[in-house]
Amino acid sequence: MKIIKGQLVDLHQKIIYPAEIKIDQQRIKSIRKIKEAPAHYIMPGFVDAHVHIESSMLIPSEFARLAVVHGTVGTVSDPHEIGNVMGIMGIRFMINNAKQTNFKINFGVPPCVPATQFETAGATITPEDVDTLFKKDGLKYMTEFMNWPGVLNKDEDCVRKLDIAKAYGKPIDGHAPGLKGEQAKAYADAGISTDHECFTYQEGLDKIQAGMKVQIREGSAAKNFEALVDLLKDHPEQVMFCCDDKHPDNLIENHLNDHVKRALAKGHDLFDVLRAASYNAIKHYDLDIGLLQEGDPADLIIVDNLEEFNIQKTYINGELVAEHGTTLLKSVPCTPINNFSCAPKVVEDFAIPASAKKINVIECLEGELITNALTMEAKIEDGQYVSDTERDVLKMVVVNRYKKAPVAKAFIKNFGLKKGAIASSVAHDSHNIIAVGTDDESLCRAVNIIIESRGGVCAFDGEDQTVLPLPVAGLMTNINGYEAAQRYMAVDKMVKAMGGTLNAPFMTLSFMALLVIPSLKLSDKGLFDGDQFCFTDLAKE
Repeated sequence: MKIIKGQLVDLHQKIIYPAEIKIDQQRIKSIRKIKEAPAHYIMPGFVDAHVHIESSMLIPSEFARLAVVHGTVGTVSDPHEIGNVMGIMGIRFMINNAKQTNFKINFGVPPCVPATQFETAGATITPEDVDTLFKKDGLKYMTEFMNWPGVLNKDEDCVRKLDIAKAYGKPIDGHAPGLKGEQAKAYADAGISTDHECFTYQEGLDKIQAGMKVQIREGSAAKNFEALVDLLKDHPEQVMFCCDDKHPDNLIENHLNDHVKRALAKGHDLFDVLRAASYNAIKHYDLDIGLLQEGDPADLIIVDNLEEFNIQKTYINGELVAEHGTTLLKSVPCTPINNFSCAPKVVEDFAIPASAKKINVIECLEGELITNALTMEAKIEDGQYVSDTERDVLKMVVVNRYKKAPVAKAFIKNFGLKKGAIASSVAHDSHNIIAVGTDDESLCRAVNIIIESRGGVCAFDGEDQTVLPLPVAGLMTNINGYEAAQRYMAVDKMVKAMGGTLNAPFMTLSFMALLVIPSLKLSDKGLFDGDQFCFTDLAKE
């Protein structure tokens, strides 16, 4: 029997009172109001309502080790990153690794693998696979339905997958950036219950009014907290907190505790904030995660005060898993799995013959996944389009990592590099190799570093290189999470020294191949107009 005393934050009655909690056999046996208790606060642990664990570059068991320090006890996790690389085999790898820790990772079935027909992925998830993952693997929900045009147009494959989820009574997540009004209502009416892609208050409100729940995202690249947090005031039951994508250096610093602290600092009601950080996700997805009621799993956190909100202890199933900033979870051995079939490239593969004076240019934006489409004068040397460091218009490429194919090429603005190149095998959602550089020689070297490592993130400044290998599906490392974070920071530091101006350059880079988010992106098959949902030319006649 374990006894914990403190000021209990009761989300059900919306009161705080001194209490004694008795824990027996991983569950809360009793909660008793007492006269005096320690000044610290006891409350439910946090639940990330939408996250791709692969984006932390850590396997699930290592993600757990870092997250519990910040008061997170569970996640609603979309494995479509590894699903795009390795299909069901990759999803089961994630499930099996997660089972080796008591951190409560709840995986869903990714319906959009590949995300579109305009890119090359390593696997396909069919309607039959969806049924198998629900029936045999017992997954909790259907993950983000990225093909929103297919949903609205009642595409046969989309309808079949939606119907399977409905037949199993599973919630269905959405992914529809910018969708508002009647389109948002039609999307919700198809059975979509959430969206984490809202980037304006009005969009979030439209989706809530359509009957959806909005997941307020604050990750390493996409930061929508400031735009959306005021939805909490009038719609506390329809808002959840999520990170979506968080790199290891940021995960060391914070997780959902940052959402909570910032929302409280803005004056939002404590109980509304904690609902968004735990209660709403647990109820929406029917998770086996406790909410501090008798009979619940003993999942809880202890916080010093409600201003600084320092996480003192985290318990999962009554076990102390983190204390005063130190994780108590053990690392789990992992044998990598991968899908990488790509021969080294030569410099000539990256050349682009000039055919017009103007070109279409991708403009990436700090803190956003959406991009702008620009038309700019091209820099031409010896009949070739080349990077223009003075105007910060750099060549970007996507290299198919699953089979031999021509290199796809475009230009992007706002990376800031003054020399060298950076490359990564994390490129949503098909995870081909993506790179940005100031010259073809550097681009070629950076891409080949990734090929030699069979996945990773790297920086090459023209002379020296720094790399974090990602041998697990080209997405994750199998080393200690804290060591991985340090190695990632070394790569990031080198990018900044090369002139990189983005806060999270590799996270931003990884989304420049994500075709389902407008306006202009690059797949392994070519430059893509996300507004018209079709390929477009680099040259602007």
